[in-house]
Amino acid sequence: MDAARLLVKTLEAEGVEYVFGIPGEENIHFVDALNDSPIRYVLVRHEQAAAFMAEMYGRLTGKAGVASATLGPGAINLQLGVADATTNSTPVVAITAQVGLDRIYKESHQVVDLVSLFRPITKWADLVPAAEALPEMLRKAFKTAQTERPGAVYLAIPEDVESAQVADDLTPLRVNVVRPQDPSPGQVARAAEVLAGARHPIILAGHGASRAGASAALVRFSEQLGLPVATTFNGKGVFPDDHRHALGAVGFMRHDYVNFGFDEADVLISVGYELQEFDPVKINPHGDKKIIHIHQFPAEVDDHYPVEVGIQGDISRSLDALAAAAPRRFAVNGTGEKIRRLIQEEMEEAAADDAFPLSPRRVVADIRAAMGREDIVLADTGAVKMWMARMYPTYEPNTMLVSNGLSSMGFSVPGALAAKLAFPERKVLAATGDGAFLMNSQEIETAVRERIPMVVLVWVDDAYGLIEWKMDLELGRSSNIAFGNPDFVKYAEAFGARGYQITTADELLPTLRKALDDDTVSVIAVPVDYSANLELTNKLGELTGPF
Repeated sequence: MDAARLLVKTLEAEGVEYVFGIPGEENIHFVDALNDSPIRYVLVRHEQAAAFMAEMYGRLTGKAGVASATLGPGAINLQLGVADATTNSTPVVAITAQVGLDRIYKESHQVVDLVSLFRPITKWADLVPAAEALPEMLRKAFKTAQTERPGAVYLAIPEDVESAQVADDLTPLRVNVVRPQDPSPGQVARAAEVLAGARHPIILAGHGASRAGASAALVRFSEQLGLPVATTFNGKGVFPDDHRHALGAVGFMRHDYVNFGFDEADVLISVGYELQEFDPVKINPHGDKKIIHIHQFPAEVDDHYPVEVGIQGDISRSLDALAAAAPRRFAVNGTGEKIRRLIQEEMEEAAADDAFPLSPRRVVADIRAAMGREDIVLADTGAVKMWMARMYPTYEPNTMLVSNGLSSMGFSVPGALAAKLAFPERKVLAATGDGAFLMNSQEIETAVRERIPMVVLVWVDDAYGLIEWKMDLELGRSSNIAFGNPDFVKYAEAFGARGYQITTADELLPTLRKALDDDTVSVIAVPVDYSANLELTNKLGELTGPF
């Protein structure tokens, strides 16, 4: 058989269901071999979108998503999504073509050192030197991508390697899975000693807790010890926002309500938190809090994140062990209740706000009313992310997705397509600004052609709203942020999707419900008034403690 078929057999052995990509002249054998495989090749319209799809699939399933491209410009187009996956701790295997070994050593057409380009943004990057190396290198790629801390890997396959003949008895390697270890009893005992002397401990749950499936253990731990829980933006949902111990999400640009819970704390129990999610100076400005770091790998070093005790191992088992060893229980103070009440009041006010264009709060409230507890919303980077991450109540892990490692714009539309493939029984919504939408809006055609129903809600303000917000805050004026937009209804219809234009505040919720119930692709354009941005940051800037 040829090496391309061996490559496909190896992907099948790894449990791959989808390959997202665009074929090129140099990998036609691989694309052709997929025709005889149960693996579904999802033809996209831009390689960047293929990488974002692979990332979101990997984030939701825990299995490495696979993105494919040709050499040169096709491979380079994958890089943003690949870097986004690595910085968001998400397993992805990116595979591209490369020129043949017969000319890679010299200046030649489309020759670029792709391995060197991908190495800084991946856990591992290499070139496949011979067809016989495919089983070992693919096994290493998936093992590396999926092992904590997960991330992207990259393999370049030269054109003459892909088309080479290999022995029929060459087969994929057996898949072995790295198992999380039990926590060290000594580290658990040390952490229990720290808790014994604590006055106001608080839990911060991050993306790693979601990846580890530690939601149930986290709830048990909080209830058994009587501890409040805040999450990062990436960790939203790992602790349900309607739980009596929930404080909400931390990471907003100003000192938000939830930050007051950290102001009171002397011990921070960090569960699955990773430094790239947000700067710990926001919750430990003086670097004086004692930190118990619970994760499957050691903490990164930071002046504002001095780890007193690190518990490395399976997160659920670590939480249960620490709960059993803790010498005392705590009484949750009234701060959490106040925080939840303030956010709830904002949501109730938002739901009754009939102003048009709509306030961002009203949009968030209507999205929450339209989505079920396990439905998935992807909030693109921009002002949308700030409002959704801060206000959108989330109840299950990985049901409100943002990019907070690299904060890439344009991931939500292709990401929503992958989310629907990962969980076809759930409703999926991409919430995106008009700037981010047009960065990868071509994938509406992909969703229509592939019959993947999803809804895109475009927050329209004819500007890069988050940059305008930041400029207004720091400079007192904004510039070079405004642009024009197409007729979004006609734009959607041109791709074969359904388009909706919101003209009054009371149209949004019924339109969302209808679009989410339809078995098709829909684009909803909603004008948004971002004057609420400065109102919010000014209000939060005036808050003082104690809370």
